[in-house]
Amino acid sequence: MRRIEGRAAAPAGRGRLAMAAAVVLAAGGLTALSACGSSGNGSSGASAEASSLASALSSATAGFSGEPPSALASKAASAVASASDRASSAAAAASSFEASVSAAGAKASQAAVAALGSVSGAGNATGDVKLTGVPTASSGGLHAVVVNITNHSGATASYAVKIDFDDSSGRTVDTAVVGAQDLAAGRTATPVAFSREPAATALVPKVAQAQRY
Repeated sequence: MRRIEGRAAAPAGRGRLAMAAAVVLAAGGLTALSACGSSGNGSSGASAEASSLASALSSATAGFSGEPPSALASKAASAVASASDRASSAAAAASSFEASVSAAGAKASQAAVAALGSVSGAGNATGDVKLTGVPTASSGGLHAVVVNITNHSGATASYAVKIDFDDSSGRTVDTAVVGAQDLAAGRTATPVAFSREPAATALVPKVAQAQRY
């Protein structure tokens, strides 16, 4: 008994392209024959054959949809390159934002960390601190908040503020410490606190400690 094995059918789009190509080749061959025999049969026969071939070619390609593989591959490569460029741009923006914030408040933050080391509880200046959110479009995708510190005392003072970033369950997942040095009475400082947690994680910033010293 002979074993008969099936052969996988070609994709529909590829089959239609092959059929269209065959029709085009046939059209070229028959048109050439018609041209050679036109002296004996007249131009009317050639015109009829050309019309018939045009109709056949139209039928063969009518069901084809989509784009040639080369065009699709080009579009895919372009999409990948675009996504890579956006990711690189976002990472660069986040790094730039973080660097600018760190450079501006490095000295004050170091002093604030030292000041909070001896503080128990919430501190003596939580009423002097208000938070304002920073859009992720401006922070390079980082969770960030402006810490508005207003000196409500009657003399120049320094401040240390600890910001906790809590997730949706109320658990603190990140902490930042900022400060303001030698802030005159009635004046406001606006350091920025940020978290390195993924942007997709929903976080709520809160004032954990604030100390005037």
